[in-house]
Amino acid sequence: MQDLLIRNALICDGTGAPARTGDLSIHDGRIVSVGSSSGTASREIDATGLVAAPGFIDPHTHFDAQLTWDGQARPSLEHGVTTVIPGNCSLSLAPLRARDREFLGSVFRQIEEMPKSAFDAGLEWSWESFGEYLDAIRNDLSINVAPLVGHSLLRLWVLGAESRERASTPEEIEALCDLLRESLEAGAVGLSTSFSDIDHEFRAVPCRLGTMDELRALCAVLGETGRALQVLPEFWEADLLLTRIDQMAELSLEYGIPTTFSPLFESTTTPDLVGKVRERLELHAARGARVVAQMQTRPIDMTFDMTIPNAVFSAMPTWFGTLMQGEEAIRGAFSDPATRAALVEESKTDRRPIALDFQLGQIRLSAATGPWKQQVGRSLADLGAELDLDPAEVLMQASLDEDLRARFTAESLAHFDAPLIARSIDHPQIIVGAGDGGAHVARFATYGDTGRLFSCFVRDLGALSLEQAVKRVTADIADAWGVEGRGRLEEGAAADVVLFDPETIARGPEELAFDLPGGGEDFRFIRRAKGVERVFVNGVEVYNASDGYSEARSGTIVDYRSGSVSKPAADAPEPIRRFTHPEPGDDWPQVAARHLADQPTDQAVTLLQSWNLHLVQRPPTNPMTPLDLVFLEPPRAEA
Repeated sequence: MQDLLIRNALICDGTGAPARTGDLSIHDGRIVSVGSSSGTASREIDATGLVAAPGFIDPHTHFDAQLTWDGQARPSLEHGVTTVIPGNCSLSLAPLRARDREFLGSVFRQIEEMPKSAFDAGLEWSWESFGEYLDAIRNDLSINVAPLVGHSLLRLWVLGAESRERASTPEEIEALCDLLRESLEAGAVGLSTSFSDIDHEFRAVPCRLGTMDELRALCAVLGETGRALQVLPEFWEADLLLTRIDQMAELSLEYGIPTTFSPLFESTTTPDLVGKVRERLELHAARGARVVAQMQTRPIDMTFDMTIPNAVFSAMPTWFGTLMQGEEAIRGAFSDPATRAALVEESKTDRRPIALDFQLGQIRLSAATGPWKQQVGRSLADLGAELDLDPAEVLMQASLDEDLRARFTAESLAHFDAPLIARSIDHPQIIVGAGDGGAHVARFATYGDTGRLFSCFVRDLGALSLEQAVKRVTADIADAWGVEGRGRLEEGAAADVVLFDPETIARGPEELAFDLPGGGEDFRFIRRAKGVERVFVNGVEVYNASDGYSEARSGTIVDYRSGSVSKPAADAPEPIRRFTHPEPGDDWPQVAARHLADQPTDQAVTLLQSWNLHLVQRPPTNPMTPLDLVFLEPPRAEA
C-alpha cells in the first residue's frame, strides 16, 4: 500500500513532454509511479481539473534569516515553491564567528532591506560553522533548502575586520579554500559572490576586496565536485555585464563549473542590453561553457520612504549623499532652502539609476497617516500642479510633514513589457529566477513569479505552453544548479508536487503583512497565491488552499548532483572592450601610470574616468576595488 495516490491529474512531468491525464503514486517521500496505478493508498486525492507538476524551484532567494524563525518560507510555499536557494550575492549567515555577528547583521539588513527589530527579534544566533547553521534550521523546515555559502562570509571568517580593507595573502587564500571546501561538505550547493554590493556604511562588501586570483582559487575548489558559482554583476550597463559574462564563461570552462548571474531584465533605459546578453550567452554555450542568466517574470516596482538611501536615487549623488546621513540630517536638508533647491535641480537630470526608468513626477504617494493622508494615491506631478510645487518639493514637504514616514511607490520602473520579455523567457541560457524572496521586504513583494509565469506568459500571451512553463520552473532550474532528484515527476524522484488550476493560477495583489518577529509597526509586502490547491514536500502535504499551511515539517537540505562542463570547442571571443582590474589600493593616477604611460598623468586620468563612469559616479566611501572592471578604451561603435 502506498502513502498517497493522486488520481486523474493532468500530469506535467517537468521534462516538457505533452501533458497527460493519469495518476501519481507516492510512498516514503518518493514517487513510485507516474501515469497509472493499480494499487491502493492510505490517502487518495481526486485531482480532476488540476495540473500535477514537480514542485517549483526558486533559484535566487535571501531566506537565510527568515528560515531561522519560519521554516515554511511564507508565502513562497503557497505559490508552489518547494525548494529555495538562499545565500546569494556573497551573503549567507555562516560561516560566522560570534565576534562578527553584529557587523553581518548590519550588512544583511542594509543590502536585503530587513527591519533591525525584526532581524534581532527573530534571529537566535547559535552557530558559527556552515554545518552548524544548517543544523539550526533543518528540523523546522517545511520547504527544501539548497543553500549557497557567501564569499563575503568566507573572507570575514579568515581575515576578520581586515576583509573590508585589503586583499588576501597566499596563505589566507589557502585558508579560504579550506573553509569553502568544509562548507560544501556540510551541505552548500555552491558559492555566491558580488561585484557591486555595498554594506551599511556604503563601503564595498568584503568579497569585493578579493582579487581574481582569490576567486579563481575558490572556483578551483568548486570544480572538485562541479559546484555552482552565483554572481551579482554590474547588471545595468551592457559592456560591464557582457565582460562579466566572458569572465564567468572562462571560470566555467577552466574549472568545470556551472555559473549563473542575476538579475537580467528589460528596461527602456537599456533597450539593447538583453538582446546582446542573449547573443553572448549563446556564443559561450557553443564553446561548452555553462553560464545561465536569471530573469524574473514580474515588473519592477518599488516602495520607499526617505529615512534611508534607496536604489531610485542611486544615480543622484546629492540625494543619495543626503539620505546616507541619517534622519536628523535628512530633515535639515529638506528644510534648508539652498539644499532643497539643489535637490530639486538634481532631480531634473536624466540620470537613470541601475537601468531603472525613474520619473519623479510619476511616483505616487502610497501611505501617510498625518496631514497628507487624504492625498494618498495621487502622483507627485498631480500634487505639484495643484500646489504649484516641483514634484521633488512635494516629496520633501510630504516627508517632512509625515516625520519621514510617508511612503512613495514607483511602478513599472523596468521589465514591464510582457511581449518583449517573452522573447527571453524560454531561452535555453536563461532561467526564471531573481525572485529575491526574504529580501527587500518593505520595498516590494518578491513572491509570485511562478503564478505570473502561468497567468501572463501562458494564458494571456500564449508565449509558452503549459508544459514549457512547468519545465522552466522545475527541471531547467534543477539542471542548472545540480539539485539532486528534484524538478521532475519520475519514478524514484523526491515527491515534491504541486497541484494547481491552470485556468486560475496567478499571483494575488500586493498587500501588507504584519507578521515579522517582534510585532510592532514593522511590516513586509507579500502576495498570496491564486489557483494553487495543494503543495507536497517529500510526499507530505504542507499547504492546501482550504486549510492553509500544515504543521508538517518535511523539508530537507537537498543533495547536490555533481555536474560536468565540456572543454571549449572554440577560442574565446574578442573582448567587448580592453580592461584591467585595479591592483589592491590603486587610485586613478596609479592605474593611468601603468596602462596609459605614454600620456601625461592628468590627461590619462581624465580619459580613464570618461571611459569608466560606473566607477566615477560611486559614493566616496566606495573606491576602486580589485575585482572592479577598469576599461582601457572607450565604448566601441556599433557595427
